[in-house]
Amino acid sequence: MVDTQFGAGTYESGAAMAPSRWLVLLLGVIAVIFGVLFFIYPVQTLTLLVTFLGLYWFFNGIVALIGLFTDSTGRGWKLLVGILGVLAGILVLTYPLYSAVLIPTVLAIIIGVEGLIIGAVYMVQGFSGSGWGTGILGILSIIFGLVLIANPLVAAVGLVLLLAGLAIVGGIAAIVVSFRLPG
Repeated sequence: MVDTQFGAGTYESGAAMAPSRWLVLLLGVIAVIFGVLFFIYPVQTLTLLVTFLGLYWFFNGIVALIGLFTDSTGRGWKLLVGILGVLAGILVLTYPLYSAVLIPTVLAIIIGVEGLIIGAVYMVQGFSGSGWGTGILGILSIIFGLVLIANPLVAAVGLVLLLAGLAIVGGIAAIVVSFRLPG
């Protein structure tokens, strides 16, 4: 049954909620441009994106601190998020080049530690009856985790190149999808 008063169930109601063709196309083009820039100028592009991240953290921290005055729930967490956001934003904006190296390196270390933990869990599962496949995946995860922890800077560069490839592939997919959208 179609609700004629609010248009629920009609084509028009779905079209209003669908992303517009030009917006998907624009996002796809931006993703391809950033992917290509990451391959050509990895440090400069990463510095630009880290600067945007610093601006986001800074303004998010300010909004969280302002939220202390409007909503009294979770005051301690809002204060912590606000202070850390403002401090992280100031640090990133003050030292964008160091941050462009440090943030992906820390991320690579975190992923490496996560790989060690997941690998240990998979090995225990593999040896306790889940099969050799799970155990082998655990061993591989531990090896990759150790490689990431041993060479975090190299892993950070690899992460940047991986993001570049994903941006290009995702951007091309968005461009293709944009031509298939109605309107």
